[in-house]
Parts: sequence; C-alpha cells; structure tokens
Amino acid sequence: MSETVVVVVPDADILASTVAARLAIRIIDAQAVHGTASVVLTGGRVAAKVLRQLRDLPAAAAIDWSRVDLWWGDERFLPAGDPDRNETQAREAVLDALPLDPARVHPMPATDGPDGDDPDAAAARYAAELTAGGRPLRFDVLMLGVGEDGHVASLFPGHPDATATGTTAAVRNSPKPPPTRITLTMPTIRQAEEVWLVAAGADKAEPIGTVLRGGDLPAARAQGVRKTLFLLDEAAASKR
Repeated sequence: MSETVVVVVPDADILASTVAARLAIRIIDAQAVHGTASVVLTGGRVAAKVLRQLRDLPAAAAIDWSRVDLWWGDERFLPAGDPDRNETQAREAVLDALPLDPARVHPMPATDGPDGDDPDAAAARYAAELTAGGRPLRFDVLMLGVGEDGHVASLFPGHPDATATGTTAAVRNSPKPPPTRITLTMPTIRQAEEVWLVAAGADKAEPIGTVLRGGDLPAARAQGVRKTLFLLDEAAASKR
C-alpha cells in the first residue's frame, strides 16, 4: 500500500525550494542504495523553478550527476529545441549546466527525430529505450504537475489515452495545445517508487481538492509503489 503524504508550504517560491531540497536528498539516498538514481521530470512553471533551485543547493554537491538517469513523463511532440518542449525548458533551467552523462539523459523523441512526425513510432521508441537491454523499469522519483482539469503527464480526463495500458502512448487531439504529445501511461507511472504531485496556485485548488477527497481524476490514479507525495502551496491546497 502506498503511503500518501501531503506537504503544504506558503507560496510557489518556497514550494520550489522544498521540492528541490527533497529531490537532492532522494537522489543521494538512491545512489547510496543502487549506485545510480532514476528521476522522471515534469514540465510547467514550478518544475523550472525546482531545477534552478536544485543546481544551487549545497546538498547537490553530494550528488554524482554522472550516475543520474533523467526521463520525462510526457512531451509536446514538436521539433527538438522548440521552446514549448519540456526538454528544452529543463535544459535551459539547469541541465546544460550540470555534469550529466549525456547517455543518461533520455528526452522523448521530437518531430525532427528518426521517426519524423509519427507519434506512435516515437512513443514506441521511447518505450524501447525505457527497457533497453532487458532492464526493469526503476524510477526512484517521478514528478508530475497537476493540470487545472486534474490531468497529469498528458493523461487527460475523459480522453481515450488516459486508460492506455502500454508503457507509453501517443496522444492526439489533446485538450491543451499542442494537440499531439507523447506520454508515459498510468501503469508506467504507477511503477515508480515515489510519485510526487507538485501544484501551486489557486487554479489548482479544485482538482487537488477533488483528488484528496477521493475523486476520480487522472491525478488521483497517479500513485507510487512506496509513497505518493503531494507538494502544494497554500493556494493549491485551499480546497482540500
């Protein structure tokens, strides 16, 4: 049974600092146990702040960045380097400044990649990368933003891809632009040791309240094997 923990802090800036501090310690602990750490990144305004804070934390000096695997929970299916891609935003925020092993940074394919503009082939390629060499999926931390409608990754309420059962899925006709995306599926998300749902702002209060009261939204189904952690500012937690 996954333990659920709700942490509420005053505002979005403190939230970013709190998430960054927790993430640094979680990476250090994972490397102590496994030798490596595997983290799934998310997009959004708070995620970029978290990454910038992480770079400057004193505790980050204890991380061996060459032994960190970075994945993404979802991606906008756009050309590489497009400013709307989660990968681009993460690189600009911090990744390009860290001594990461490029082979351990795993962005989702872009429309100018080997599969062109075929999102199904691109999603299948990412699924194959996740399990390359027969390795089992292991995510120490999988971070997710929560949308105003309660979506996580690119799994939207009522959308057929929200119930996909493979490792990854191509999303078409997304309710939010751009219409084509690639996403981890809910079964894949639920294989993470810890799932962190990060939300800030009054526009997140309704879905967060619904989820914490047991409502049926994609965000409610995103649970970690060991822990499900809600990291919220006071505005996002105001209707719980």
